[in-house]
Amino acid sequence: MDKKQPPPPPPPRPLLCVTFGHDEQSSRHPRVPAKKKGAKLSKAEKARLKKEEDERKLQEEEEARIKAERDEEERLEREKRDQEELQRLELKDRERREDELTEVRLLLEEIQAGLMKWNAQALEKAKWERYLRCDGNPDPSDIKEMNTYISLWREDLEVNINPVLKQCALALQLTDELKELLSNSRDNLLALRYQEHLLCLYELIREKVQRASVEILKNAIVHCDIGTGNMHTVIKDDNITLCIWANLNKNPRFTGFHFKEAALGFELPKQLAMSDITVRILHTAYDHLTPRSLSPKARSFWEGGLSPGSGGGVPAEAAPPSDGAQEVDLQQYTLLGGVFFCDIFRLPPQISKVGGWEIQQLLDSGLQVFPYPPESRALGSPPVGLSVILPKTVLCIESPQIAYWDATRNCWRTNGVRDVCYDAEEARVSFKMESFQAFALLQHTYSNLPLQGWELRPLDQDQALFTVRGALVDLTITIKDDQCMLQSEQPRFPPHLMGKWMHCSALQAAMANAGINIFVNEHTDKYVNSGGKDAPTEHALYQQMAILAPAYAFSWSQWNAKCGAECMVMQVCEHHHPYPVPSGQWSLYLLGAQRSQQLKMEETSATFSSELETDTEFHSTFIHMVRDRTSPEGAARSKGTSFLFVQTVQTLLSATRPLNYS
Repeated sequence: MDKKQPPPPPPPRPLLCVTFGHDEQSSRHPRVPAKKKGAKLSKAEKARLKKEEDERKLQEEEEARIKAERDEEERLEREKRDQEELQRLELKDRERREDELTEVRLLLEEIQAGLMKWNAQALEKAKWERYLRCDGNPDPSDIKEMNTYISLWREDLEVNINPVLKQCALALQLTDELKELLSNSRDNLLALRYQEHLLCLYELIREKVQRASVEILKNAIVHCDIGTGNMHTVIKDDNITLCIWANLNKNPRFTGFHFKEAALGFELPKQLAMSDITVRILHTAYDHLTPRSLSPKARSFWEGGLSPGSGGGVPAEAAPPSDGAQEVDLQQYTLLGGVFFCDIFRLPPQISKVGGWEIQQLLDSGLQVFPYPPESRALGSPPVGLSVILPKTVLCIESPQIAYWDATRNCWRTNGVRDVCYDAEEARVSFKMESFQAFALLQHTYSNLPLQGWELRPLDQDQALFTVRGALVDLTITIKDDQCMLQSEQPRFPPHLMGKWMHCSALQAAMANAGINIFVNEHTDKYVNSGGKDAPTEHALYQQMAILAPAYAFSWSQWNAKCGAECMVMQVCEHHHPYPVPSGQWSLYLLGAQRSQQLKMEETSATFSSELETDTEFHSTFIHMVRDRTSPEGAARSKGTSFLFVQTVQTLLSATRPLNYS
């Protein structure tokens, strides 16, 4: 039987090929098997790859060239359009420049005319009110009345201290009015008479207090303190503080005394403990010594050629010249809290009882100065120790300096003052001097400058808030019509200045006397770095800012210091509400003598650019620049501005010059 043949094997299955990521490019460029690791490219392959790379670079360079040419064409076209637009705007600005300047000039003249009329009416009203008072007080502007008043007071024999202080208070009120008349006088002859009366009043105050001191000391033994065996008293009012100590006990261990009511004290050299002496410290809240100085600052105050204290007949040049050694620069330093007169006198003869009689020797010479240090031992005499707690009427924002009055040279000096110690917590200053003499506390006039920031924003119609961030003290001044009110959160800020409405000039004087200075003058550049801004342009801006102040807020800009001396930059925003301006609503303005413009850049920009804001124009004045975007409500507010408010704002800005000293 035949064997069967086995069936043939099945045909092989076809391989399934799956390609991932297959695209058109992969179909054009077949996949080349990868070289084995470490295999080198052939020369042909290298040449091919280099050719492909070169072709790619050429293609990219050509595309970049074409794009650069296109961008350059677009840039040139854009610059051409911008230049044409700039020329159009500049031409438009030139065409209306004269009209804009004329409009602003007429507006300022209208405001000035209103002020002159108001001032004349206020003067007449004040004269009429003085006439109606009929209080017997003289009119300082009336030369005859003042001569009569001075003569009668000089002949008055009153020596009791309390009536004398009342008389002195009236005299000081008259000196304030005379200073006001003197500052506003345009008649040289009248100014000379005002000066004479001013000097006479100050001298009479000194004489009256001197006579009252004699009367007190004549009866020192009657008012002897049982505890110490000596006599001491403090008598004061708002302007004068009189401290008297009489050495009745002659205790060799006595070292000094502190007048608690006056916050004044002295340390007595041991060699005086057994002497018949009296120490008197007279503190006057006013300063009538500084004007006697021969410094330029004092001469600009005392125009007319008379030296205060000269009795009205000796020219200022008659005083001995100063050698300049350690003489106080009265442009750089300001007195704080008035003058302290520290004197030592011989104790007048006291009442003694003999056989039931009270006997007292009377002297016609008044108080006699006790010489200290003695001429024979001037170099070997111990110094006089003194301590003062700063009056609450001043703010000491840095350690004060001490100066004494050199009566022979009419100047304040610092040599001979040593061991000065300032306790900021108690506001107490202690020091030593070579002798008993007048002294004063000094503070750097410009210690609060330059300003670190400022803002002027409206509160209501004819009301605004001027905020100043000083180098050491921050404060705000509320402006309402022709009045100003000072506020601050600074510790120990003088309470008599807080929340009191007063005229701008009065506020400026009160702040300076209290040691709070944000005001500048022609000497400030010597002591404070400024922006060197063009002064006429700056003051013209303050005039226009004052007109716009009821509707617009203005603020410091960091770019003001980087735009050059001929221009100024500040932040501006239309604002009609009493709350602060939101940070995102400010716009920057570049302001110059010839042109004003709104900037495209922002306060937070990285670099300065003078590029014009989109859809804005140039204007010859700041007022017209702002008006382009003013709302109807803002326009109404600005148009209805009171000329008194405008004058007050302008005066405050011109006195502080925030665009130049911040």
